[in-house]
Amino acid sequence: MKYIGLIQRFLFASLLITGCHFLSAQTQVKLKYSNSAVYAGIEVGAKGVKMSIIEIGKDAKTNGDFAILKDTAFNTDFISFQPANFQATLNSFFGLYNLAIRDYKIAPKRVFTVVSSGVKLQAEKENKKEWVTNLVDSFRLRTKEPKRQIEIVDVADEARLSHLGIVPDNDRYNTFLIDIGSGNTKGGFFPNGNTKDFKLFQVNWGTKSMANATDKRCGDDKSLVTFYKQLFKTASEAENTGIVYAVNESGAYPKSDNIAFSGGIAWSVATLLHPEMNERTTVPVTYDEVAAFCDKIYTDYGNYSDFYLVKNIKNPNMDLNEVSKEIKKVHQVFDQRSLMAGSRLLLKIMRQFESVNEKKDFFLVKNGQVGWVSAYVDREINNKPN
Repeated sequence: MKYIGLIQRFLFASLLITGCHFLSAQTQVKLKYSNSAVYAGIEVGAKGVKMSIIEIGKDAKTNGDFAILKDTAFNTDFISFQPANFQATLNSFFGLYNLAIRDYKIAPKRVFTVVSSGVKLQAEKENKKEWVTNLVDSFRLRTKEPKRQIEIVDVADEARLSHLGIVPDNDRYNTFLIDIGSGNTKGGFFPNGNTKDFKLFQVNWGTKSMANATDKRCGDDKSLVTFYKQLFKTASEAENTGIVYAVNESGAYPKSDNIAFSGGIAWSVATLLHPEMNERTTVPVTYDEVAAFCDKIYTDYGNYSDFYLVKNIKNPNMDLNEVSKEIKKVHQVFDQRSLMAGSRLLLKIMRQFESVNEKKDFFLVKNGQVGWVSAYVDREINNKPN
């Protein structure tokens, strides 16, 4: 089974007849299809700001003609709620928006801007909602677009959009999709054989929030050894106070044969664990593989460098330069402690589905970050309800 992030058959049904902007000479990006449309989605997340530029082919409705043209992220740690991080987030938000409309010549109405549910939840948790409001207002002021829609996405809406944008139709109703973000984890499945009824799964833990909580436990001792020890306590707290209940309450276990994980940590683990599958958008993994990774990313971090991993690839047909670039990108986005925190959270969730009597198939989705963009664009274009 492959999760390839295709636009589903029903997506963009009216895209090409609603006056969308066709691009025949898009600057600085190489288009894959002829007579296609290009859109951008910019998301302010807990860890930073991400932009995905996607190309929609004229046969998107039937053939899933969909290409990722550009994927850019800046780590600004917005949910630390510090003035410097606020400014860095605003600058990155505005900078990516300018990149989309000026360099890539995408019309402003084709650029969708949102604030993730992870930011929303963390702001509510820490009584910092005014930080989000100020960010939105500041962005509108800087772009001189006072009426620009910047949706603060609800957890259920974000999870549903991700499922619709990532999981192919053939696996729609037997797949439990779990997106591990920076500030929270959300996901769900469609239990009744239709896309209207969505069962939400959510845990108020993400890669960054777990790393931050662990760091606080360390006190004045910021050594890696102490972080590793305290991480076990933080992960156990997350498991006992949220993960176990959320999985049981979801009712996903008996209904879902496939457990798919998306988000930055899923991409990172897939890339470092199986660099030989660099060209695949989805990587199958086992619980034991991820468990071993969690330990080795602490004890043998150097073995996950691009030099070491590329050296061990035996396939002569692999583009080793591309593999090396992807591995370097992982290390640019996540440092060692973030990888430790995120992979441990991933493992704790996987543990709930690891049974002697019934084995589930685990998958790591590497291009899940564009899933919400495709589904969000479709909803906005067609004015579909949540």
